Amino acid sequence: MGLSIGIVGLPNVGKSTLFTALTRRSVLVAEYPFATIEPNLGVVPVPDQRLSRVAEIARIDHIVPATVEFVDIAGLVEGAHQGEGLGNRFLANIRETDAICEVVRYFRAPDAVRPGGPSDPADDVETIRTELVLADLGTVQRALSRLEKEAKHDRSLEPKISVVRRMGEWLGEGQRAQEMETTAEERSLLEDLHLLTMKPVLHVANVDEDQLHAELAPIDGVEPIAICAKLEADLSELEADEAVEYLHEFGLEESGLDRLVREAYRLLGLQSFFTTTGEKEVRAWTVRVGTNAHEAAGHIHSDFARGFVKAEVVSFEDYDAHGGEAAARAVGKLRVEGKEYILRDGDVVHFRFNV
Repeated sequence: MGLSIGIVGLPNVGKSTLFTALTRRSVLVAEYPFATIEPNLGVVPVPDQRLSRVAEIARIDHIVPATVEFVDIAGLVEGAHQGEGLGNRFLANIRETDAICEVVRYFRAPDAVRPGGPSDPADDVETIRTELVLADLGTVQRALSRLEKEAKHDRSLEPKISVVRRMGEWLGEGQRAQEMETTAEERSLLEDLHLLTMKPVLHVANVDEDQLHAELAPIDGVEPIAICAKLEADLSELEADEAVEYLHEFGLEESGLDRLVREAYRLLGLQSFFTTTGEKEVRAWTVRVGTNAHEAAGHIHSDFARGFVKAEVVSFEDYDAHGGEAAARAVGKLRVEGKEYILRDGDVVHFRFNV
């Protein structure tokens, strides 16, 4: 599975600068609203030093990392759900994403234009929250109207109508969809609505360089991820060794991308496992925590799942410590597991199948 993150925020909070740095793509960046008029898509590799180490031990040059897709949309303004600014057609671009990354302006830039006046992080967060809630409320109201018509001929829709109606009342009170208490069955009935406020949210504080180590006020009870988009843009222009030295100058051990992806994995309950293909390829795969070996095999190819025989598994730590699969097998660190084995983060897996 690929990870997709939608980047949202008010105009001129540094979204496009951050997006450009993260994806190393050139998009229009300007200090006026709506410089981004079409959604920008960028796919970047998931930083994982373990993958390079597996390739080094296996003596394989071709590495295929897991990826993250970033979707950058135009800056939202108050009234976006009703078509203000560039309107709610841009909200549709993030309905299919796994999570939302909200960029909040903490940096000081008096020349940058912000509709409505000076920037205040708390107010900005509340504006975006309100717009997403109201956009979801419109989605729910339209769905409810359609479902009530269809229910005249299909009584089986009544449970769905009930939870959709309750969701509409909840959103009408200004609450995020994710905060409404629901059962697993009720959530499944709401899935096809792709509600924006049902998605997990990462808050990124776009800070000045001298704010990188400052203590920031929590947003929704969680301290935001401090990232300096300007610094990230500078890093994207450097070679790997130079980038490490540059980070160290600011007292940082990793880039903003590394931190953002790691937090996204934690938020969404994701992990990686690795496979090697003879002497041809080392690849990282993203699965949810709790995925079993049979399901993981299906992520690679349906034939792997259909003809699953067994999974030969060694932890990354043992793979690294003993110098590869053969050496790990020799000391009893390589295990043979069945379909129900629950994968662990960093497992190096060789699937045996028969089709």
